[in-house]
Amino acid sequence: MSVGSFGSGDGHDGTTSTETALTGDDESPEETKVRLREEKRIRLKVDFRLCTIAGILCSLNLLDSGIISSAAVTSMLHDLGLDHGNRYSISILIFTVASVCFQLPATLAVRIMGPRFFFAFVTFCFGLITLCTAFIHTWKQMILMRVLLGISMSGIYPGLALLISSWYRREELQLRFAFLQVGEVIVLATGGIANYGLNHLNGHGGLKGWQWMYLVQGLIACIIGIVTYWWIVDFPERSDQSFYFLSQEEARVATSRIQRDRGDVVPAPFSWTEILRHFLDPKIYGFAASFFLLNLVSTSLSYFLPIILQNGMGFSSNKAILLSAPPYYYAAIPVILSSRIGDKYRLRGPVITFNSLCLIAGFGMLGFADQVTVRYVGTYLATGAYVSNWAALNSYQASNITGQWKRAVTAAAVTACNGLGGVAGSFIVRQQEAPRYLTAVWVSIGSHIFIIGIVAAFSIFFYIANSRQRQGRKIIEETEGFQYTY
Repeated sequence: MSVGSFGSGDGHDGTTSTETALTGDDESPEETKVRLREEKRIRLKVDFRLCTIAGILCSLNLLDSGIISSAAVTSMLHDLGLDHGNRYSISILIFTVASVCFQLPATLAVRIMGPRFFFAFVTFCFGLITLCTAFIHTWKQMILMRVLLGISMSGIYPGLALLISSWYRREELQLRFAFLQVGEVIVLATGGIANYGLNHLNGHGGLKGWQWMYLVQGLIACIIGIVTYWWIVDFPERSDQSFYFLSQEEARVATSRIQRDRGDVVPAPFSWTEILRHFLDPKIYGFAASFFLLNLVSTSLSYFLPIILQNGMGFSSNKAILLSAPPYYYAAIPVILSSRIGDKYRLRGPVITFNSLCLIAGFGMLGFADQVTVRYVGTYLATGAYVSNWAALNSYQASNITGQWKRAVTAAAVTACNGLGGVAGSFIVRQQEAPRYLTAVWVSIGSHIFIIGIVAAFSIFFYIANSRQRQGRKIIEETEGFQYTY
């Protein structure tokens, strides 16, 4: 399987079509070398300014799940009355429902308001609400806090996916999404260790251990929100509005390389007709279904891993919090490796399939092995695989669409279905099924079999469409010369 390109078919002079598109007809080989060196320098500059803060912002959702899952093995459930019936699962569910409802308008707001103001504002709000959660007393107050958190978080994932995909060529995307995931899982893992330490402050200052978790990490998020306003960058065509970023000439080079790749740097004028017509593209629903199936697993692991370690494997409360961190540190390795391979060889479907098979193996170990060590190793495989597939699926969808508003619509749609997968995922880990949690195991295995099936169907469709495009019988994505990536 190969990646499509933006250019004239397969090329007719021994070069690939990507190389043809990059070189142009009016450049000498020396001029091309100079331009490519300059583009590389600017790309590294974008990496430093965008991927660093984006990885931290992307971690906020998992930071929330890390706090509440760690707090769930302390006295929080009893203190707030969340230990009755499904109240804990409902508190997770309501966060996701609130987030899903606001994702499309929040993603459009990133484009309209600009990334600097939008991300700074919502991040500060997230931190403030998290901080205030330390001082609630009832499960109903927790539900309210979760609704507000969901609203404040609704635009983070799709907005960052939109911004990242706007700055990079298609063959560069998966590694950049991997950078986001590395930042995310490192913050989550470090947050787990921090929660272990903060839980030892139980009783200090009249606060429980779980209250210290919310207080300290909420304050940190507020500070990050303030820093975000000056650190994050705007979209390529508005990069001059960023704080000490690119010169006018560098901005021209950055936008021209994206324009050569897919021709969609400048968005069309906003209109609801332009937005809604993109929902007629069936690809969006295939991508959205893949994210729904993926997040069944990520939600069950990120919110319930300490509980699985405590109730399913017999570890103490503090050990369960501490042992939930290493699988996320490990996940940084497969997500970088698989993304490097995906970008270097321009593969998407095979990488997603491999990651899905690794996850199936991990959940098999978690559900059916007898030794605690083997089951714990299974959490490493499963965590590394779903984190890797988040980057792979994001680059998969971003590489196969053009147009800024369509990118916004697709990012919102897949993130909304990602959230709906979280709704289902919050109920598949059943306390009464400890220590095996077979419902979670079988649902996770089945979901990734379906992901493999969706990728196979897309690959056939993309191959046929690319063949027709090379024969001059089809224009893909309303863009002359565009080909699908698969």
